[in-house]
Amino acid sequence: MADEATQQLPLFYKNPVLLDGEKHQKMSLVKNFGLGFTKGTNAVPVNLIEFPQIAHFYPIAFSNDGQATPVAIMGVRNDENLFVTDKGEWQEDTYIPSYIRRYPFILTEVNEGESLSLCIDETEEVISNDNDNPLFGDDKKPTDLANNAMEFCKSYHAASQQTLEFSKALADSGLLIERTAELVVKGDQKINFSGFAIIDEEKFNKLDDATFAEWRQKGWIGAIYAHLFSGFHWNGITKLLNEKMVN
Repeated sequence: MADEATQQLPLFYKNPVLLDGEKHQKMSLVKNFGLGFTKGTNAVPVNLIEFPQIAHFYPIAFSNDGQATPVAIMGVRNDENLFVTDKGEWQEDTYIPSYIRRYPFILTEVNEGESLSLCIDETEEVISNDNDNPLFGDDKKPTDLANNAMEFCKSYHAASQQTLEFSKALADSGLLIERTAELVVKGDQKINFSGFAIIDEEKFNKLDDATFAEWRQKGWIGAIYAHLFSGFHWNGITKLLNEKMVN
């Protein structure tokens, strides 16, 4: 993934390269490679469109760096995801964020941003030399697997652009406040999780009518309510952490 790869790689990606019919004709995607690649991550970016699903399972927070990037909180200790097992299986009946489901594929801009091309994280964990799950056919044309990955990534990219607009408006609104979550686990041990922001509900309730109407028209008000609702899941995070500490 040329330019981006030489700067800072996106979360989870180690060696993203452009999918190429010549180079990858004999290569396959490893079947059922699992979600173990997420086990060392306690938060992942989420898109505005999936806030309703995310809010049913995870606390939604925002980065405290002036960008207001929305994230799903999946753990409070460093390098720990409480929703994935050691076998790389996700907690049953729990929504998996699209950022995770997109892996190992990702789009990159080519021709100075004029078009988007599909990349894959070229690592031995996800790519093999067998022919069980091919990326290209004998004619060097993309298989349904590669075409479906492209469509999913295009949808994800479009949702990301909408989320960026929301994040910028939220960061400029003054509604965000820095927050620290204090979890009390077994043995009355206290664990603090900081470095994130949430929407101040009192400030939100005082939002001027014009801004509220504009945000409602853009579909942002529902997302804000989803974020506020998601705060109830800190109790769930505490429960999962207690279970992890026992095991």
